[in-house]
Amino acid sequence: MSYLIQNSAGTREPRPYKTNLRTAVESGEFLVTAEVAPPKGGDPSEMLKMAKTLEGRVHAVNITDGSRAVLRMCSMAASVILLQHGIEPICQIACRDRNRIGLQADLMGAHALGIRNILALTGDPVKAGDHADAKSVFDLESVRLLGLIKKMNLGFDWNDKPLSDGATDLFVGAAIDPQLASWSGLQSRFERKLAAGAQFFQSQLICDFDRLEKFMDQIAAGCGKPILAGIFLLKSAKNAQFINRCVPGVNIPDHIIERLAAASDPLQEGMLIAAEQVKLARQLCQGVHMMAVKREDLISPILDLAGIPPLTPVVTAGENNERTNNKAVADSASL
Repeated sequence: MSYLIQNSAGTREPRPYKTNLRTAVESGEFLVTAEVAPPKGGDPSEMLKMAKTLEGRVHAVNITDGSRAVLRMCSMAASVILLQHGIEPICQIACRDRNRIGLQADLMGAHALGIRNILALTGDPVKAGDHADAKSVFDLESVRLLGLIKKMNLGFDWNDKPLSDGATDLFVGAAIDPQLASWSGLQSRFERKLAAGAQFFQSQLICDFDRLEKFMDQIAAGCGKPILAGIFLLKSAKNAQFINRCVPGVNIPDHIIERLAAASDPLQEGMLIAAEQVKLARQLCQGVHMMAVKREDLISPILDLAGIPPLTPVVTAGENNERTNNKAVADSASL
């Protein structure tokens, strides 16, 4: 089954394929994505169980790629498993563990398997994770990875040699941290990612919404690309303190930790805090990226509390045929 068509010059190009995410971005919808971690082991049942709780509520599900440098199943395999079950993935690709040859090989493979949404990341430092003595690669970083994907979508490899068996068709996003201490560094990084081809941005965990508003007004205004604010479910004061201690670049303020500590039901309070943050984000930017580690089943209730309605899927006949083809290819990978 081919995903390639010949243009008037005889060059093979990918068939146009609109994912739920790409369609929603182009139509200007308020975007909702959520993050699910792959399994640590060969059984994906818990990942699938959590991902299925998000059906009808999110445009796509992020599959992490060695987040915090902690060992888990590779993001591409986990993304294919989601595709096999009718769930649209955003496959995270980090530069920490692959050189440019491996990155290009994986990106071509992702396209061939029907994965179209990619989040380009530099990757967390190895010392943050559970294999602190492993060797990092970092042959590229996220801006150059975005540029590489842009080239591959045009039909060329890193060395500007033609991809003789067809260009990729990848819809690529990038991470952004509006709470970064260096304002000039934040602006420079954002502008470089825009120029390199980022089509959407998902932020790190947001606690300072004044800072997010400033970022939207002074840096992201007029960029034409959606910004999704990162909303994290805090399960308890202890959980918030752990995140402050172990997740680079995150600073959950004391007033939130104190609110969780004083609550008779900290998990319910965490859900209320997350819902309040979704409401704030809805006034400032074009979407939210939901994170609820090991409790992804609570994301839909949080969206309900925030007044975010279920999605109304709109799929044309041509897009439906294309999705059927993609699922068939993904299914063939499991044989």
